[in-house]
This record gives sequence, structure tokens and C-alpha cells, in this order.
Amino acid sequence: MKTTSKTTLNVAVTLALLGTCASNLHAAESITEAMTSGTAGVDLLLRYEAVDQDNAVEDASALTLRTLLSYKSASYKNFSANIEVEDTRIVLGQGDYTVGPTGYNSGIYSVIADPEHTELDQGYVQYSTEVFTAKVGRQVITMDNHRFVGHVGWRQDRQTFDGVSVDYSPSKAVSVKYAYLTQRNRIFAEAADFDAKDHLFNASYKTSVGKFTAYGYLLEVDNNTDNSLDTFGIRFDGGSEFDKTKILYSAEYAKQSSETASSDFDADYLMLEAGAVFSGVTAKVGYEVLGSDNGNYGFSTPLATLHKFNGWADIFLGTPSEGLVDLSFSLSGKAAGGSWTAIYHDFKADDASETVDDLGSEIDLQYVYKVSSNYTVGIKYAAYSGQSGRVDTDKLWAWFGAKF
Repeated sequence: MKTTSKTTLNVAVTLALLGTCASNLHAAESITEAMTSGTAGVDLLLRYEAVDQDNAVEDASALTLRTLLSYKSASYKNFSANIEVEDTRIVLGQGDYTVGPTGYNSGIYSVIADPEHTELDQGYVQYSTEVFTAKVGRQVITMDNHRFVGHVGWRQDRQTFDGVSVDYSPSKAVSVKYAYLTQRNRIFAEAADFDAKDHLFNASYKTSVGKFTAYGYLLEVDNNTDNSLDTFGIRFDGGSEFDKTKILYSAEYAKQSSETASSDFDADYLMLEAGAVFSGVTAKVGYEVLGSDNGNYGFSTPLATLHKFNGWADIFLGTPSEGLVDLSFSLSGKAAGGSWTAIYHDFKADDASETVDDLGSEIDLQYVYKVSSNYTVGIKYAAYSGQSGRVDTDKLWAWFGAKF
């Protein structure tokens, strides 16, 4: 499960890129000062995860420690550099789990997607002004609420991308983003990374009633085959005050086409959410539809932070071909110095068949306590009750995080 050889190459390439950038600026003394006056950081996450599923494989458990070492230079003539190296280790031999793409304990235990690994997490050169930022190299890229483009930060090996990104914000109200991706560095060390030719477009405009966003995500896996996954959509997020209550509302619609040499599918996406904040408690009801093309294809979001949506048990990381309708109710607030969240999901197929209709339900619970500015502890639980061939699943997490 170790991936040190490619990591070494990536680090070397990044350092060479930084050196090239420095030499091109022809100001060695000032660049030296920028590099030596930068900031370093350490981010540690020790997490226990247990998975109990009603199927033939054994229950899984994992105790893993993720270490993230980072360094960001100071800025010189609007240029700066950032490098982060990530490492995950199994602690005290608690590694009874399966990571399918890496081959670790394949088919023996339930899946916990935290492989042991060492790799370059981020390594990029940045040019930034008050209204414009450009990055070249390996980087974290997120769009809106991570539904279509995210970093999957819940897993120990988060998702990053190789490529170029630009962000232009000529005013506080307007933001235009574009990224071209040449590689998707996914959460399974390097075992399931994809070469890509992805174009990401996202533009937003803030008004007094909320933020309007339009986007187009044109994805293509670079594997010498004909394929494309094109998604175009619009989104609105807003809020208003009524007496002593804050009202929240969001809506989103997208259209997707998936084309390969042998198939051509279309599907729609719809999200509606309404909520209220009163007496320190936030209550929300959500309705999300990942549509189906006549039961043959389900709306797909391969770059998303999927764990954030459709239940923490991760049953629906891939949308069923019949599509998915997720009706959810959530409550969140503060208690005993920490924050708590409770969510209920009811799942159904968008285009039901004789064997797939009711897709079960799930309850998610979480409590997080920030001990200080440097230390955090948390506990989290997900219980999925399966239908239409999906198995009952219980997951438990407990963690301790430290940042310096």
C-alpha cells in the first residue's frame, strides 16, 4: 500500500518548478527572503472507524494516523509557492479493513477507504493580486458546496488535482473561476488516479437576496477511448431575516450528458432546500434528485465530496442506474461547548423498476468539540437500513485532530 517512488518524483518535479520560477524572476536575494520567511504547518488526524454490514464479509475496523506537513512561502512580486506532503499509517496494528483499488485485504472485510500512503498532496506556484489568482501544479480545487467538485476532505487521503486554475473577482459581488485538470488524484493513494482532460467553469454573482451561480463541468478521462461527461447547471443560495428567525433557501438544477463509443445518456439534477435558524438551532428540509435515463443511467458526480451527500454510510457513492431521490431532514446546534448534527434520509429510486424502488433510510449523528484553537475531538455515527438489495450498514467514527 506504500507509494513512495512516485511521490519522490512528484516532490522533485515540484521543487524543480519552484526553482525555475525563482530563476525566471531574476531576484535571488528577494526570493531567498520570501522562501525563508514563509510559514510551516503540521496537521495530525488520528481516527478510529468501524463498519458493521449485514453481508458475507467480515466487519471492518481501522485506527489510522494522517500526517500533513505543509510549507507556504511568503509572497514576492505577487508570486508564492506551496508544498504539502501527506502520510497515512495504520496504528497499533488496527488494520482489519479492505481498500479495493489498492488490493489491500481484498474481499475480506468491509471497505474503509484509508490506504497507507505517502504522497505529494499539494505542490503549486501561485500568482495572486487583489482581484486575480492563478495556480499551476497539484492543488485542492472546490466549487460551491462540493456537490460537483470537492476535496473529499473526510478521508485520510483527500482528493487533489494536477492542472491550472484561475479565479477572477473584479468586485465583491462577482467571481469567475476556471480550471483545466490533467490528473485526478483520488482517495486511494495512487492506485485509482486518473489522467484527465477536464474543463471546469464556474461564475457567481451576489445580490441582496442571495448568490446566483452558473457552471459547466466538461469531464473526460484521458484513456484513449471516446468518453465525455458534460454537466451544465444553475444554483441559487440565499437567506433573509424574519422577526428573530433567519430563513434559509437554496435551489439548483443541472443537465448532464454522458457519451462513450457505445452509449449516450442524459439525466437531470434537482435540489431544493429550505431551513430556519431559531434559538441557536438550524432546521432544514432537503429534496435532492439525481435523475435517471429510463432506468439505464444515473446522474453522476465523480469529482464531488460524495461523503457529504446522501448519507454518511456512503451507500450511494455511485448513483443507481434507476437514479436517486433523497428526502432529508436535519437539525444542528451547539451543546456543552461543542456542535451537534442529526440528519434523517429517506431514499427512493427516481425511475423505479420491479426490483428497485424503495432504497432505504438512514440516520446520521455527529458531535464535535473544539478543545482549543489547536485540538479537536469528535464522534460520528451512521445507520443505514437497506432496501432493494442493499445491506444494512452501521458505521462509527471517533477522532482526535491537532494543528500547529
